[in-house]
Amino acid sequence: MSISENVLWTLIRKEALGFGFKRQVPVGNYWLDFYCPEAKLCIEVDGEQHLLRADRDVRRDQALLEMGIKTIRVPSLDLFERTSAKVSAHLESITRECEQRSRRLRHEKRFGGER
Repeated sequence: MSISENVLWTLIRKEALGFGFKRQVPVGNYWLDFYCPEAKLCIEVDGEQHLLRADRDVRRDQALLEMGIKTIRVPSLDLFERTSAKVSAHLESITRECEQRSRRLRHEKRFGGER
């Protein structure tokens, strides 16, 4: 894992978001930085190299979405901000998505499909 990924992993564990995440999870042809199975949510930490390959990231995110997995991308530089506002915003976004997606997935599982 990169330094940025280690920082986010520490934050996820420290904040105890209420959802279990796994690191470096293989899904199809991809490796997910972090994955919450309960919410089918992927968290990717994007370093500067992602600026040069944004089109690949879009295709990857779409392929994962077709498998039912949503991706949230966190710019690595945000994890090293002097203020915690950006980090807090990312953690809130992750928590909100986990809550919404896990609730919907439980509903679909219970009632058989989308409604």
